[in-house]
Amino acid sequence: MAKKLHIRTYGCQMNVYDSARMAEVLAPLGYVPADTAEDADMVILNTCHIREKAAEKVYSELGRLRRVKERRAQSGDGPMILAVAGCVAQAEGAEMLRRAPFLDMVFGPQTYHRLPEMVARASRGAGAVLDTDFPAEDKFDHLPATGAAATAEAGGRSAFLTVQEGCDKFCTFCVVPYTRGAEFSRPAAAVLAEARRLAAAGVREVTLLGQNVNCYHGAADGARGGGAEWRLGRLIAAVAEIDGIRRLRYTTSYPADMDDDLIAAHRDVPELMPFLHLPVQSGSDRVLAAMNRRHGADDYRRLVDRLRAARPDLALSSDFIVGFPGETDADFRATLDLARQVGYAQAYSFKYSPRPGTPAAALEDQVPEAVKAERLAELQDLLNAQQVAFNDACVGSVLPVLLDRHGRHGGQLVGRSPFMQAVHVDAPEGLMGEIVDLRIDGAHANSLSGTLSGVLAAGADLPVSFPADPARLRA
Repeated sequence: MAKKLHIRTYGCQMNVYDSARMAEVLAPLGYVPADTAEDADMVILNTCHIREKAAEKVYSELGRLRRVKERRAQSGDGPMILAVAGCVAQAEGAEMLRRAPFLDMVFGPQTYHRLPEMVARASRGAGAVLDTDFPAEDKFDHLPATGAAATAEAGGRSAFLTVQEGCDKFCTFCVVPYTRGAEFSRPAAAVLAEARRLAAAGVREVTLLGQNVNCYHGAADGARGGGAEWRLGRLIAAVAEIDGIRRLRYTTSYPADMDDDLIAAHRDVPELMPFLHLPVQSGSDRVLAAMNRRHGADDYRRLVDRLRAARPDLALSSDFIVGFPGETDADFRATLDLARQVGYAQAYSFKYSPRPGTPAAALEDQVPEAVKAERLAELQDLLNAQQVAFNDACVGSVLPVLLDRHGRHGGQLVGRSPFMQAVHVDAPEGLMGEIVDLRIDGAHANSLSGTLSGVLAAGADLPVSFPADPARLRA
């Protein structure tokens, strides 16, 4: 009899990828997806530790799930295995078991290939399983080959593919080096094999993932140690050659690791979408140095200029942190200046929040919360205005859109533009999963609307007709 599995995913795209692979690992044990925790024999919370109070949100959800688990046991439906995975588990594993002793398993993001063993131990009733070591073996060597729906989202036409994990940069505000470990790149042959499986399953858009994806340096032939290495630009070109792959993206990039070959890929690989997430965090050199970012504001500006020279219609998104310890009014104004000069189609901005164990958490001169809130509101007003301006500039253009989900209204489909905007259109169900030409006739704060302008022929080039110079977004 099949057992039911419910995974709740928090945080980044890499956690989405990891959750799909967990489901794959558990499928041979008889687990099939469940829509809700109440219906599940196993519940896994796959957690993120980047933002403030992430752990407390997990504990709050665990309190609710404890009651679900108890009701299930009392009703005679059999035991529920309750697990926490991901970065909160990695950072707070032992403390988590102390605070939530009803948990059956706690394991980090580098150990989920060992899930069958963990489940066997938990099912024997020998006590909670804690596995937060960084294993010597590469987990990807022990995962099953990706199935048709494993990492595919949006009806199977779009997929995440992890090519790099971990981080050696040690930004002073960030927990990733402590929760994901050292930088590791999968061999190019393994990445290409997974991409081919995805293409064979009908995936048309692949997003290459990594904590610092553009530091990718995978062995060319799959061997470890010595031999030739590929950087991300070459990997992108090779994935783009796979029959069926029509669109490529990558995230998240570290500015200092953007090399000449990767910039050239934006010029030379038409499958690489004209949208790049390039986090800057601050426009102040003093703050960037305190963050240990390894680039200055002018370095970032020059990089943006080079990227736009290679791909003139390139749209950018970024991350910003306001209120980093010691940030002055002048530092914040430098951030506003950089945002105005660069111009962003999208951006994510946050108040600095201390992460336990990071160097910045121990710094003096923490910025008052009221000041952080005021600065964040001002920055977000600017960034939101830029996003609206970018969306408005798309009206009248024809964009190829990958239709991947249903809209809120009958007969409506929603897709993703080359610039990552959601686009709504009245279209027949048979176009779900297809790339179609849409004439953009409406712009909204967070989306576009369009009308059908014809379906792209399979394998055709992407005829982006973008009418506006991105410079219009800049002051």
